Amino acid sequence: MFLPDLVIRSRHVVLPHRSGPAAIHIHRGKIIGVLDFDDVPLGCRIDDAGSAVVMPGVVDTHVHVNEPGRAEWEGFETATRAAAAGGVTTIIDMPLNSIPATTTPASLDAKRRAAEGKCHVDVGFWGGVVPGNARELAPLFSEGVFGFKCFLVDSGVPEFPATPEADLRVAMAALAKIGAPLLVHAELPGPIEAAAARRRADLGWLAPLAGVMGRNRRYRDYLASRPKEAENQAIALMIQLCREYRTRTHIVHLSSSDALTPIFHARATGLPITAEACPHYLYFVAEEVPDGRTTFKCAPPIRDRENREFLWAALAGGLIQLIASDHSPAPPVLKHVKSGDFFRAWGGISSLQLSLPVTWTEASARGYSLNQLAEWMCRGPARLAGLNRKGAVEVGYDADLVIWEPAATFTVEPGSLWHRHPLTPYSGRPLRGVVERTYLAGELIYEHGRPMSAPRGRLLARAAS
Repeated sequence: MFLPDLVIRSRHVVLPHRSGPAAIHIHRGKIIGVLDFDDVPLGCRIDDAGSAVVMPGVVDTHVHVNEPGRAEWEGFETATRAAAAGGVTTIIDMPLNSIPATTTPASLDAKRRAAEGKCHVDVGFWGGVVPGNARELAPLFSEGVFGFKCFLVDSGVPEFPATPEADLRVAMAALAKIGAPLLVHAELPGPIEAAAARRRADLGWLAPLAGVMGRNRRYRDYLASRPKEAENQAIALMIQLCREYRTRTHIVHLSSSDALTPIFHARATGLPITAEACPHYLYFVAEEVPDGRTTFKCAPPIRDRENREFLWAALAGGLIQLIASDHSPAPPVLKHVKSGDFFRAWGGISSLQLSLPVTWTEASARGYSLNQLAEWMCRGPARLAGLNRKGAVEVGYDADLVIWEPAATFTVEPGSLWHRHPLTPYSGRPLRGVVERTYLAGELIYEHGRPMSAPRGRLLARAAS
């Protein structure tokens, strides 16, 4: 029996099936015991959190770090600092918008070299599916990526083109053979192109002057340009292909509540299809997005209030399995903050540091529990990525923990954000839940009000997870 290096205890520890007083015994970065509150060996180092909540560190499986190639947008050092400050202890980096995109073993190696020594939290990598790279998928999986991401519509960057159905079929057959999950940006271009045509017809000869007329500043116009049908049709296609190939299929950033019923029926027949929500779809509503505030732009877009409540109900019922941030930052010039032009601005919301309090603010208002929150933001994402030693306070798991005050409130100030660019639609918003301390493998990596410690994160590989 090992003696612990550290004991972290609290009157409110979030455990897999209950919450209550407990002492977490940690040895060499692992949890070796979850014992009674007063069970602390004499002379052992202790962090007594009192009545603060101790929860598994958040696992965020949808983060765009952008390094190498676009580190001026975000980078491993800044992104993982923000993660640690937000109670996030593991992120899985998306294969875009870095240059090169993570679509070959060589590009994975380039990304790992770029991240080495910079990470404040543990970092893993998704690979990418793009037209013509089906032969790279098995080698990438062998090199340790946790699965693969594809776009069914233009991604916005030339290095990561949309995957047409023919290529998708080849890729899904290959992924089914090796047991890798496919993460899908589920929008089809057809309905988006039809919406653009309707807009041109509505504007008539004034279409080239839409920006000058201020029409590009209207959020309702941008919302109409990314209709629910684009998502609904894409998800219908993925359900069909999942049925044919039995490939594990995950719908990222689901925003259309119309797609929930088809997903329910697909899962009821045993198809291996899952979905995620994002904090911005669970917090904001289209009716309240100000015109010209391009920090709100994302794709798919933030939809109406009723849609938001359907997403919450799907989370509560288990139809949506997890919450991930889709942290996708960009410099102010690319967000077109000054012009407020939704049609020219980069689509993406900076939220990595804020995902826990944003989600808790809305979840607690609806009466959801901390155990549900931990399922959605810790265990669910870990399950998607196959991280079998993360996402729960259990013996044998990594001692990745966040200590936070769920009743404490704060107002989001740009100067308090650790992201490279403090642009966020949450600026000025009051939120519930203040992160006090974050532990990674039993080491304190963040303490509220103190300078950040040196990077201690590891680069994760699927075989070692």
